[in-house]
Amino acid sequence: MSRPPVRLGDRAFRGAATAAGVTILVVLAGVALFLILEAWPAFTADRADLPDRKNLLAWIAPLAFGTVLGATIAVLLAAPMAVAIALYITHYAPRRLAGPLGLTIDLLAAVPSIIYGLWGIAVLAPTSVGLSRWLENNLGFLPFFDGPATSTGRTMLVVGIVLGVMILPVVTAVAREVFKQTPALHQEAALALGATRWEIIRMTVLPFGRSGIVSGAMLGLGRALGETMAVAIILSASGAVTFDLISRENSGTIAANIALDFPESSGVKVHALIASGLVLFAITLAVNVVARAIVNRRREFSGAD
Repeated sequence: MSRPPVRLGDRAFRGAATAAGVTILVVLAGVALFLILEAWPAFTADRADLPDRKNLLAWIAPLAFGTVLGATIAVLLAAPMAVAIALYITHYAPRRLAGPLGLTIDLLAAVPSIIYGLWGIAVLAPTSVGLSRWLENNLGFLPFFDGPATSTGRTMLVVGIVLGVMILPVVTAVAREVFKQTPALHQEAALALGATRWEIIRMTVLPFGRSGIVSGAMLGLGRALGETMAVAIILSASGAVTFDLISRENSGTIAANIALDFPESSGVKVHALIASGLVLFAITLAVNVVARAIVNRRREFSGAD
């Protein structure tokens, strides 16, 4: 039996989609090549010419550590809240409320990062001082709250909270769409067995959406890793490597450090900043590759919609 002829529109769309995919790969490879070429002089430069007269690895390591730490705090705070919001919108909220609530959450992604930064430095930072002192007094035995608590509130804890609010729409959107795709057959079968609404969610919705939740959280992590202005406005960085989230000693982040130092840098210091950008590029790429791998490994449940 002969195959039906492929229509011209289908061939044009397939060609355009293929060209778009190849273009993205070429651009990504070009960015990587540019970063490597521009960062190479910093790898071969004398230590005295590098920022703070440190070895390049010793200079970048605290920045990479702070970048990962702040983004991790954001994901730990945002992911549970995003799952709860997505479950409420898809399974609990009335239909007339679910639509506007979902739209409101999505609109949070349109707020410029500098607005979040101003909110963090003007409102959240002063408010967090009392919390930081309480954490130091009651949980000071943990390395995260060892103190001494800063009196300004410009801490990694505040940065993590602000980044968590920023990535909340991303994680919520992914979780919401995954929960909507839960096969109706599974939910109806659980309901027929006498399961409550929460038991239906626990036995069908959450297992089905587990990989989607993880991938959404990792996409949010990639967003938090590259945040610049909000972190630059809030964080008072000291260049230290520390797990303490409430003290005046804070690890900086790569993106914020580049934004603050690049205009005044020259020579080898510019190449050093680009080298730190290369590290950030590698971290972000690794996070997105892992997220894509999780999405690709997702196993669909059989059942009717």
